Amino acid sequence: MTTNLTKPISKKLLFAMLIVTFGAEILLYLTRYSVLASTFYDAVMVSSFFIGWKLYPRLRGKQAHLKSPRQHMLQFTGAFLIFFLGSSFVNIYSSLTFEDFNNDYDQYVQEYTESEVFEGNEPEVPAVQEQPIGDFFEKIDSIGTDIYNDLLAGLEEVWRLAYMILLLLVFKKVFPRRWERGSRDVFLMAALFITSILFGIDHTLDTEQPWAIRIGAIVTFANMGFLFGMILLWTRNLWLTVIVHALYDITATLSWYYIDYAVEYFTLGILILHISLHMSEKIIQKRNMRQKMTVPPDQLEEWTHKVE
Repeated sequence: MTTNLTKPISKKLLFAMLIVTFGAEILLYLTRYSVLASTFYDAVMVSSFFIGWKLYPRLRGKQAHLKSPRQHMLQFTGAFLIFFLGSSFVNIYSSLTFEDFNNDYDQYVQEYTESEVFEGNEPEVPAVQEQPIGDFFEKIDSIGTDIYNDLLAGLEEVWRLAYMILLLLVFKKVFPRRWERGSRDVFLMAALFITSILFGIDHTLDTEQPWAIRIGAIVTFANMGFLFGMILLWTRNLWLTVIVHALYDITATLSWYYIDYAVEYFTLGILILHISLHMSEKIIQKRNMRQKMTVPPDQLEEWTHKVE
């Protein structure tokens, strides 16, 4: 994998990767002072889709194209369930260890929810007949903005992959002997660990917070970032990881502000789908095995090629 990730990079792609990584972090920090910086940050995150399109083939395995749509879906459902379980443990750990961060986050959610309720129930409106329509579009705008931000958050996985590639290129240049001796998995895990820490730090850049809260946020989101990174390396599929990240954030937003237990309901559906796909895959494998045993040896190679 590291060989593909560290293949020669064009100057244009290298510049784009630097914008997505260092440029995005600078803009994220400036969003606490400037609305324009926030707009530019969103633009960088949107453009990262095209950069991810260029980086995507570097991560793919040789056998990835042989997987059926059912196997890809099974991998997605498995990845989402793994992240849900892992994030649940992270949230429990953070709530017990970082009380200041947990209280601050709960207060943020409560204030946002109350602001939504207040905006949707203003006592006076210019025209009574227009109130239902206005309330409807206010709700759509609010939900749409939240989902849009969650979709952009999913593209943070392009940020992670770009950062990992840049770090691996640095390791390859600084430690050429260890790289040639085959210590590349160590460098890959080091890159994952560093990007996870940066992922946690980035969640504290846009607002000024006391250190007690900031440390809790860094540790919590660094652990979340590590889970996403492990899913990225396990699946070797950038867009699958982007979808898992975006869908989890969307369901979490719906759970906090609009629909109680949206994450749990969605995860239950994913679990049922995963079990169904797993059982279907097992049945198909057994059927193929039985057919393989009944095929004459001289036709076995041709039959195997057709099945694949």
